[in-house]
Amino acid sequence: MSDVNRIKERINFCIKGELWEQIPKFFEELHPADIAEIINHAPSSSYKKLFEMLDDDIKPDVLAELDDQTGSDILEELTDEEISDIVEEMAPDDAADVLGELKDEQREDILGLMENEESDEVRELLQYDEETAGGIMTPDFVAVRADMTAAEATDFIGSLDLDEPVYYAYVVDSEGRLTGWIQLWELLKHGNRSQRLADLAESETISVYTDTDQEEVARLASKYDLSALPVLDWQNKLVGRITMDDIMDVIEDEASEDIFKLAGSSESELEYTSPLHASKSRLPWLLITLATGFFSVLLLNSYHAYLSFSHTVILGAFVPVILAMGGNTGIQSSTLVIRGIALGTAHTKNIPKILLHEITAGAIMGAICGIVFGLYALFVIGREETAFGPTYLALTVGSALFSAMAFAAVFGAVVPVILNRMRIDPAVASGPFVTSSNDILALLIYYGVTFLMISLRS
Repeated sequence: MSDVNRIKERINFCIKGELWEQIPKFFEELHPADIAEIINHAPSSSYKKLFEMLDDDIKPDVLAELDDQTGSDILEELTDEEISDIVEEMAPDDAADVLGELKDEQREDILGLMENEESDEVRELLQYDEETAGGIMTPDFVAVRADMTAAEATDFIGSLDLDEPVYYAYVVDSEGRLTGWIQLWELLKHGNRSQRLADLAESETISVYTDTDQEEVARLASKYDLSALPVLDWQNKLVGRITMDDIMDVIEDEASEDIFKLAGSSESELEYTSPLHASKSRLPWLLITLATGFFSVLLLNSYHAYLSFSHTVILGAFVPVILAMGGNTGIQSSTLVIRGIALGTAHTKNIPKILLHEITAGAIMGAICGIVFGLYALFVIGREETAFGPTYLALTVGSALFSAMAFAAVFGAVVPVILNRMRIDPAVASGPFVTSSNDILALLIYYGVTFLMISLRS
């Protein structure tokens, strides 16, 4: 066990035993992110007590690392003056995130208590949607003019009071429009100190606009292996940059959001939402599934009306397996395509390619499972079955399972693409829709094959 984990265990022991006086000395040995993790998992009644134990110089860093709900609970216990003192010491983007959780009136009061320069930066960020590039960028960046020489740019950067490490300098024209970028180490080692940056800078720059969705920001950073992304306004003027730590937060948040959407839930539901509220958020999709279940029952009854009792009994025993295999195949396909949509690799233009890929994969899986299932029906169930005949029973369930899985794979792949085209979030709607529709499709296939086999046998 690492030293950090040992310290965490000791702090948690002190929290449970209410040994508050022993905790501050342990906090001194931990990184702000580790302290935030401890507070996040502590009882909510101890949030303020733990936060107040921190030295003033570390409170801004810890507050920036706390979960939104935990941070909000702590802020409710602090005065506006205390909040303004803490927020002033935070990075502008982190300060905007914290103040964005407060009510408008309190936010304005706190901004009024801050120094003008800091409050202006935070106000600028607060005007952007929190899930866009403008909402996650920092206005702290290094920009140098294209007409500067390498020596002038080096002297200028050296004179700056930088709070965070910077690896790129962005090159702008006289109007502040982005024209390129240059790595600082390349600038420092360049031999010709009188050469203009316009000739040294890389002109091909990957950038985003202030209203670019944060998911697209993460995709671009991942695709081009970027540690920072410049952010432009609609006049192409450089207004900020998005750093790697914020990009990583976006990737984690988007992944978590998609997973919770598949469950019809949210990240805060488990810890912060009442059972009644949780039920309200999950129930709509379950009711949709229930409604399609009603249709499946009617479908089964309509088929059973044309079958003998012995046929109904033996064929009904295989229904759960066929429905389950079709449903699972569809969910597998839809999950892969939803991930492709998130990464920008699955869209309406390549539907034919997706169809071919999934129908091939579904057919291969369906053939293998269909053969295994057919052999099971032939040698295990078929020995005691007389109404339908072992061979026909094996052919029926085997071919039905093959067809159901092949069609389910295609259906599960296409539905998310179509929903995305219709501006409906596929992560939310695909799961219930694909599962329910595949159940109906599997029943139609199963009993369609059944009646075909009965007609061939008679």
